[in-house]
Amino acid sequence: MHIGKIFEKNKTAFSFELFPPKTEEASRQLFDTIKDLTPLELAYVSVTYGAGGSTRELTHDLVVRIQQETDLTVVSHLTCVGSTREEIYKILKKYHDSGIENILALRGDPPKGKEHFVPEVNGFSYAIELVEFIKECFPDMGVGVAGYSEGHPETPNRLKETEYLKAKVDAGADYICTQLFFDNRDFYDFRERCRMAGIEVPIVAGLTPITSLNLMKRMAEFAAGTRVPSGLLRAISRAENDECVKDVGVHWATEQVRDLIDNKADGIHFYTLNRSDATLQIYKSLGVTSSRKLL
Repeated sequence: MHIGKIFEKNKTAFSFELFPPKTEEASRQLFDTIKDLTPLELAYVSVTYGAGGSTRELTHDLVVRIQQETDLTVVSHLTCVGSTREEIYKILKKYHDSGIENILALRGDPPKGKEHFVPEVNGFSYAIELVEFIKECFPDMGVGVAGYSEGHPETPNRLKETEYLKAKVDAGADYICTQLFFDNRDFYDFRERCRMAGIEVPIVAGLTPITSLNLMKRMAEFAAGTRVPSGLLRAISRAENDECVKDVGVHWATEQVRDLIDNKADGIHFYTLNRSDATLQIYKSLGVTSSRKLL
């Protein structure tokens, strides 16, 4: 289903993110996770994308398998990293021919060991160019772009950041999905600034519960600029072990979800890290068994 229709039929669209497994065992575990989460009646799933050739194939294989073996709508990530326009076109055509209707268009992070992003010769320098290319070559595909509630780490000027985001929407982006955040006030401020700038597409809130101290440290690395509020840090500091840290993280995320629903968020996107337990606990804590009962 086209992502635009998903937002039309859902007051708040619930979704989750997966990344491609690299082993047969990891693949089995991932589909166990999908099986566990499917009863939640989520609107769609997204699949992350790696720049390397083998990782690209893993992404494509997973996206097609989900498309063929489940009733879930899939959004495949696509980045500008390490690809020419011709290569991007081939990837898009492969998806299009496989029935994949939606793409999350990202510039992507620099490859490991590189400090700055450098586009390929005859490649794309910015996500907006990728959005324009998708809409030009495959106008029937739905396209999402990333947003940063706490500000893009490479764009300290928040006014410019909003201008760049609006340009991506004007180029054809159908929705915005934010980087993860832990303070809903940051999301509401971001959403209000977007609306003031004339950005009217759905804005999806990206969440993940902290389930261990190690995960919190990893988040500080892969989600640059994400702020952990002092109240959450205080609660985590009182936790006696990782099981208690998980209880704290799930409780905090549950309150975020409840508040976002009450404040009419267009969507809530769970960064699941390929695990179902924390997301299922959030639903249990809210006293429901499916997304529809949250609304």
